[in-house]
Amino acid sequence: MTRLYPLLFVVLWSTGFIGAKYGLPYAEPLSFLCARYGLVILLMGLFAVATRAPWPREPRQWLHIGVSGVLVHAIYLGGVFTAIRHGLPAGITALVVGLQPLLTALGAGALLGEKVLPRQWAGLALGFGGVGLVVAHKVAAAAGTPELAAMLLPAIVALLGITAGTLYQKRFCPAFDLRTGSVIQFLPTLALSLLVASQTETMHIDWSAQFVFALLWLVLVLSVGAISLLNLLIRSGSAVNVASLFYLTPPTTALIAWAAFGETLTGLALAGMGLTVFGVWLARK
Repeated sequence: MTRLYPLLFVVLWSTGFIGAKYGLPYAEPLSFLCARYGLVILLMGLFAVATRAPWPREPRQWLHIGVSGVLVHAIYLGGVFTAIRHGLPAGITALVVGLQPLLTALGAGALLGEKVLPRQWAGLALGFGGVGLVVAHKVAAAAGTPELAAMLLPAIVALLGITAGTLYQKRFCPAFDLRTGSVIQFLPTLALSLLVASQTETMHIDWSAQFVFALLWLVLVLSVGAISLLNLLIRSGSAVNVASLFYLTPPTTALIAWAAFGETLTGLALAGMGLTVFGVWLARK
């Protein structure tokens, strides 16, 4: 069963665009995320209490788990949602965040003492090239946007957040109870997001049926399902192996968008999907 975790994680993580696509028209990005974080804390907190899940005994463990949560959730998700809300095309967002496995590989040696083999470097390079082919037509369509440079900033912040978060969690808190750990990760995430949202947004939410669907999808499928799988993968695998899975998100998202929303799949994108899968296989082999 555990062998299916990487595949299941990729599929669940790739559906995140559904929540963003349906929810962002009804709420500003950080306000949307604050509602998401609050509901996750409520659900996982009740679940932890009901199942008598163990809480960390040392303050240092609380600190490390909380910091990893801020990096992976507040910084990464806040950057991605802000970039999408401000008009950055999903293809360019995917390409920027797609640099994460390469940056993680660079940091894994220095910070974690992991040895990245030449075969893995080749796989990571091929994976990034494949992602580029998958989103090439979307990148080309948006290349002439005057505000592109300004819209890139939140995506770059998101890239740094998910990279630092993966390395930090692997280094300082690779193993913790998923029930109580989720609460500890999302508490400082919610606090920071609320602080920034209160200064930069109106925090108005239109509680339409479409928004509620998007919110529940992101809470149950992404924040509970995919994040729990990500924590398990970080616990059991190397940082490079885990990071390489993020290359599979843009191709899987493109397939879902083609099946669910009728978006076009070009021959170049299909070739990129094959190259990405081969690159990830090589990096994880």
